[in-house]
Amino acid sequence: MTDAFLHVLTTGMPWVVLGTMVGIFIGSIPGLSGAMIIALALPMTYFMDGPDALLLLVAMYIGATTGGLISATLMRMPGTEAAIMTTLDGYPMAAGGHPARALGLGISASFVGGMFAWVVLAVLSPPLSHVAVKFGPYEIFAMVVVALSLIAAVSRGSLLNGLLAASFGALVSLPGIDPVSGSLRMTFGWPALDNGLTLLPVILGTLVLSQLLEDSGSPKPVRKTSVEGTAVSIRLRELFHYGWTYVRSSLIGTWIGILPGVGGTTASIAAYSVEKAVSKQPERFGTGAEEGIIAAESANNAGTVGSLVPLITLGIPGSVITAVLLGAMVIHNLSPGPLLFSQNAFIAYTVIGGALAANVVMLVVMRVATPILAKLMYVNKAWLLPPIVVFCVIGAFSVSSRYFDVGVMLAFALVGFLMNRARIPTGPFIIAYILTPMAEENLRSGLVIYDGSFLPLLTRPVPAVFLAIAAVSIVWALASEAKARKAPAP
Repeated sequence: MTDAFLHVLTTGMPWVVLGTMVGIFIGSIPGLSGAMIIALALPMTYFMDGPDALLLLVAMYIGATTGGLISATLMRMPGTEAAIMTTLDGYPMAAGGHPARALGLGISASFVGGMFAWVVLAVLSPPLSHVAVKFGPYEIFAMVVVALSLIAAVSRGSLLNGLLAASFGALVSLPGIDPVSGSLRMTFGWPALDNGLTLLPVILGTLVLSQLLEDSGSPKPVRKTSVEGTAVSIRLRELFHYGWTYVRSSLIGTWIGILPGVGGTTASIAAYSVEKAVSKQPERFGTGAEEGIIAAESANNAGTVGSLVPLITLGIPGSVITAVLLGAMVIHNLSPGPLLFSQNAFIAYTVIGGALAANVVMLVVMRVATPILAKLMYVNKAWLLPPIVVFCVIGAFSVSSRYFDVGVMLAFALVGFLMNRARIPTGPFIIAYILTPMAEENLRSGLVIYDGSFLPLLTRPVPAVFLAIAAVSIVWALASEAKARKAPAP
């Protein structure tokens, strides 16, 4: 652990600073999401050491989540989905003549929420990994089923859309070499498919190029305000005045962030709703309430750091971005999952130390550079799109030096665009595409161990509990949708 933290504070620190600054900048520009920049940066990490690559990507993740509050506060247009709730009170306060005050509250809340979740990450991850390392193949299979069911259940649109996206992602992962028999399957006689569809072209096409297709239309006009050169205000006494708001929201955000597939947006909504419910003046929420800004930003940043817990202990991504981080670990041969702490503790503690360093760097950068970033977010995205396309093509081609991979990227750009237009979420698709090989390998290994019997999935306590959670999440989602259909239109 000491070696990992020393690495973060010495040779790894430039990557933390660079990742945090790039993440904040990208997060502050509406339409350029954290998932996009991390997927775009992934091929650039090929020639980096694995620990430094992870430091760069984790810092981008944390920076992008925080950067979204700038455009949410000044433009009423969240730079990231996690900043949606920040617009409700951040923009009214900024429009009312207090933009620096609104940004200061958001920055301090982001830091407190991230640090709260970091403590949970540092304390909970090692013992959880020691428990998870005792899991057998059926336990791991059931755990993946829980992740996929939760992700589908909370998907944008409907449960059916989430399940459809996850099923499609599972199907896309099947071509190539059978993990048990070693024979080729679903290649249709096409040699280029012998090793399956490569991870990076699929991610770049689905997450990056598909978003560029969405953004290629005429931009919608947005309402704007400005910082007007005023220094961002961060006051220490607010930590004590709104102490319970910070604690409640950070706790909610951390817990929701740990749950696979829920993410910072849901954490922000939940924390904001709870804070409004316990407030003595709920009518102030939506008009510039300070507690509303604190609740939203504490929760979404706590959810971001909290999502790293299942990633490094179980090898289960809790969101699209952590799915890309999982892909980065696979690309760098870092063996994510329950064995990470026992086989490569240096990597696990590097991620933990990187999350701490990125939160501190984020506070400094946001405090100093927010007035400048507030001007940069008005840059015309037409200047940014061509370089992004070029980097995507280079990244896809660099995997195996095959034009086939570039074609795969372009095909999945169209797939992602059509999914977005049909309101079918791409998150379950990407996560299912990454997790299906793990689920299949463990299921078939379990069948070999237990002579082809599925019964241990129900008789062994851990798989049984996991499958019960999966069933409850699906039933809950179905019941919620049925209730929403019966509710009278407003």
